[in-house]
Amino acid sequence: MQKKTKIFIYRKAVPVTLSVMLALSVGFLSSRVTRPAVADWYVGLNKPFFNPPNWVFGPVWSMLYLCMGIAAGRVWYFGKHHIWGKTALYHYAAQLIFNGLWSLVFFGLQAPGWGLLVIFILLVLIQRTLYWFKLVDRPAAYLLYPYLAWVAFASVLNGAIVFLN
Repeated sequence: MQKKTKIFIYRKAVPVTLSVMLALSVGFLSSRVTRPAVADWYVGLNKPFFNPPNWVFGPVWSMLYLCMGIAAGRVWYFGKHHIWGKTALYHYAAQLIFNGLWSLVFFGLQAPGWGLLVIFILLVLIQRTLYWFKLVDRPAAYLLYPYLAWVAFASVLNGAIVFLN
């Protein structure tokens, strides 16, 4: 492998690795709030027929956080040479904050109604993040589409829980 190729891989690996670690950290912190509530409070809620089994959420979110981190790392790497790189990462940071905030509100505060508000804001922020990511690096934006779809599904689920309870 040529020296230039090694340097390129290293320079790209650092932002991707750090971004994946950040995204997974948000997921880990969210799970610390979620787990205790799932065991007692969430069990007692009326849930719609399309509510997935609880074991589905962990693997799905792990995959989504991994994809989010890779996407953000790509935008970080390619965005440093792009006029909209910082804007894309600001939107990413904002949606990541609201991602963690949703778990805190829905499970930690046990407030599905307020959680619905937070998740709608999160949906808008994800769409804005996708827009800016696409301007910087299309593959990074494509990595966020499963996340958008899952949060849209979670929004419907959250709304159904508010309605049923």
